[in-house]
Amino acid sequence: MDLSNSYLNKPNLKTLSLDTENQETPIHFITDGITPTKYFYRRNHFSYPNLNQQSLLLPVYGEVNTPLTFPYCYLRSMPGRSIVSVLECSGNKRAYFNPKTYGDQWQDGAISQGIWKGVSLSNLLNLTGIKNTAKEVLFIGQDQGTRTDLDGIFNYAKSLPIEKALHEDTIIAYELNKSIIPYEHGFPLRLVVPEWYGMASVKWLKEIQVIDYKFEGPFQTIDYVYYPNKYNDKGAVPVTTIKINSIIKQPLNYSLLDTKTHEIFGIAWTGSGTITDVELSFDNGSTWKKTNLYGKSSQSYGWSNWRYLWEVKDKGEYTIMCRAKGSAGNIQSLEAIWNRKGYGYNAVYTIHVKVE
Repeated sequence: MDLSNSYLNKPNLKTLSLDTENQETPIHFITDGITPTKYFYRRNHFSYPNLNQQSLLLPVYGEVNTPLTFPYCYLRSMPGRSIVSVLECSGNKRAYFNPKTYGDQWQDGAISQGIWKGVSLSNLLNLTGIKNTAKEVLFIGQDQGTRTDLDGIFNYAKSLPIEKALHEDTIIAYELNKSIIPYEHGFPLRLVVPEWYGMASVKWLKEIQVIDYKFEGPFQTIDYVYYPNKYNDKGAVPVTTIKINSIIKQPLNYSLLDTKTHEIFGIAWTGSGTITDVELSFDNGSTWKKTNLYGKSSQSYGWSNWRYLWEVKDKGEYTIMCRAKGSAGNIQSLEAIWNRKGYGYNAVYTIHVKVE
């Protein structure tokens, strides 16, 4: 039996939960710069929503001069904007926190990179005209359900400060990887907010409201907040910009290798500036060796690929550490900042291999 083209030789999404559906990208086996849509990670807070004809209309109202409702077909007829951007769940790598934190135990695959096309949100807001009283822009999704900590039914909803909402690359997307956004990823319309963790990129957009107050919905002020203390909320700050991070794609952790030259490769990314260097250490961080960056996205929102040729002559066990540096002066540290909900893990990436 020829298995060369069978599903047995292809990666699959890694399922963390089915209700709601949360699945990881097989990131260690994706060599394309753009993540194929079928391998995009899935992060849901509720069951998938039921859509109807009303879902093809996007109302924009609130602190605006002219409230408008934009039909899906009209949005697609407007001047489009395409961006290449990382989408990363803020809980990516949660499984590595010590002590452990509660929630889906994401490892490395709550991250993907796509070509997003849509219309700049600023174009819509300019058409409606923002009042001087506006403070935030609120995005409400079609998806809804109950929570374990509060009574009632909630729609997934998040807000952005006016400045971030007006950035030209904050878009209302209708395409992913040059095709209509799949239902699982937010069809017909989803917000895409480059540089910020994926919780800001609201799927299945139902409506946009310009508000004159600070939004305090549960996904804004309870979830997606860094709580540095286990038993109280002192020092809590919102989760926003993606932290500098990296992974070693290959070799895999606890691989068996032989004595020859091996290619070590992976990706690095950041929400602040761009990646300038990725370094490896083979002596527990005493010295660091630069890798070769390549295949960098033409836009600052994409990850950087890197590779390193490692010539190993001696048998034994090795620890390989990886860290990224950025143009904003940011660098991965040896330890991530622990927080109660397990967001933003970005410690130096470490694998162990044995050479036989």
